Amino acid sequence: MHDTRLWFKVFLAIHIAAGIGSFLIAPIALVTAKGGKLHKRWGMVYLWCMGAVAITALPMALFYPVLFLALVAIFSFYSAFAGYRVLRLKDLARGGSATPLDWAAGVFTFCSSALLVWLSWFHPEKIQVIGIVGVVFGLIGMRIASNQLISFVRKPKEKMFWWYSHLQNFIGSYIAAWSAFSAVTLSQVFGSQWYVWLWPSIVGVPAIVVTTAYYKRKFAPRKPTVASVS
Repeated sequence: MHDTRLWFKVFLAIHIAAGIGSFLIAPIALVTAKGGKLHKRWGMVYLWCMGAVAITALPMALFYPVLFLALVAIFSFYSAFAGYRVLRLKDLARGGSATPLDWAAGVFTFCSSALLVWLSWFHPEKIQVIGIVGVVFGLIGMRIASNQLISFVRKPKEKMFWWYSHLQNFIGSYIAAWSAFSAVTLSQVFGSQWYVWLWPSIVGVPAIVVTTAYYKRKFAPRKPTVASVS
């Protein structure tokens, strides 16, 4: 995108700065001690960076328009937002309730992601990207939002559900950020091929599965040994 309008230049500068910030900050938040001050501080900075990325991406994408980028910006930020909000919803496992903000954000993200799937399948020319890419990203967005919405109704039974949700959603938002970065940079070399968009998901989703499995084993109740029973 090349535009001489002042507002566009300002938004683009903020978008790029926030995007670079998110790339640099996410690894810091991931390696710092979970629950510690540094982890919370850098995690919050990452959330704000992702918010700035989404807020600036939406008007730029809608102006041209590039509907695909606009719709992806919504669920990429929601993933980070949901990862943050679940820390405030730990009592769901004890019968607590989600707030109207949580419901509204989840429903809006689910609907926008469903729209992305529909447009990608039936009207791919309107999203300016290969149809299968839009379908995959739309389904990912729907899954992220639906998992959160379901947890609001069918209360989680696992005590540490919030830990897994926090981990999965923040890493998911980082995957989305890498996807956008890859498409902007690598497409200049390889063109708009499906793998330019999807390689971060191909690498990142298994990483989420493996990491979640690791922590589930770590938090699993330990079986009493024979000595302790006797």
